[in-house]
Amino acid sequence: MREPLSERRDRKLDLAARAAWLYYIAGNTQEEIAAKLNVSRQAAQRLVAYAVSEKLIKFRLDHPLSECIALAESLRDKFALSLCEVVPSGDTFQGIGVCAATYLEAYLITRTPTILAFSSGRTLRLMVEQIPSMNQPQHKIVSIIGNMSHCGRAGRNEVVIHLSDRVGSQAYPVPTPVVATSIEERELLQTQRSFIAVKTLAEQAKATFVGIGDIAWNAPLHQEGFIDDEEVAELLELGAVGEVAGWAYDRHGVLLQKGTNIRVASVPLEQPAQRLIIGVAGGAKKAEAILAALRGKLITGLIADEAAAQAILAKL
Repeated sequence: MREPLSERRDRKLDLAARAAWLYYIAGNTQEEIAAKLNVSRQAAQRLVAYAVSEKLIKFRLDHPLSECIALAESLRDKFALSLCEVVPSGDTFQGIGVCAATYLEAYLITRTPTILAFSSGRTLRLMVEQIPSMNQPQHKIVSIIGNMSHCGRAGRNEVVIHLSDRVGSQAYPVPTPVVATSIEERELLQTQRSFIAVKTLAEQAKATFVGIGDIAWNAPLHQEGFIDDEEVAELLELGAVGEVAGWAYDRHGVLLQKGTNIRVASVPLEQPAQRLIIGVAGGAKKAEAILAALRGKLITGLIADEAAAQAILAKL
């Protein structure tokens, strides 16, 4: 189903506003704008011109994203991020999902075969729902996290199969639970040929989109049944504040060497990340988890909302 014209115009205005802010306020060159927005130099030039034609440029940037763009630039500079986008607070998950979909779609529409990797979660599912139907069988859509609990119950926010169905690309789910019942089981699962094949693909991904969860009672891992009450309590006792793809870390972003991490059956995370790993998360309550992921260099890109960005910067 094609995106309504009004929504396409709104998305183009948002992108034009970002380009205009970077050009007129941040003093970026067109080449720098093109790199930050993942567009060609010519497209960057057209976006700035479009912002002027739509009267977004007066004596100030007359657009609700102006404050968000300033927050994004602050976060980008402080953490040396490859990309950073901040959307207005409101319907946090929907807004972040729409913004993330813009980046994802740019990869999906290319003819060149591309490997893209994903964790799971509500916000990433919303991102996938914004992607129009297409037929791109040349791409590989790879998971970095299983989608089962200890007892075999499937999670509700799986991403890879849903995206593959939407765009016709090849799907490679992780054939394991999120957390194994023992170290021996994890080792056995991760020596299977299917897991090694998925892990190898994930390590070649051009971009990896990950959700960022907090560690708390009824947080995503707990709510989905991937970890139980006892495991939540243990992680909190160990100082865990957040998780990416099931891997828990402390307030400095250091991956734990104890707790459920010794049984996580997801694809291992790099620390520091050497590739484009885009954290997609928002809300003030996740600020500590997002900040820790930034400090630990578990992510190299961020798409968040205004509330989370303001809370993160206030903690610095």
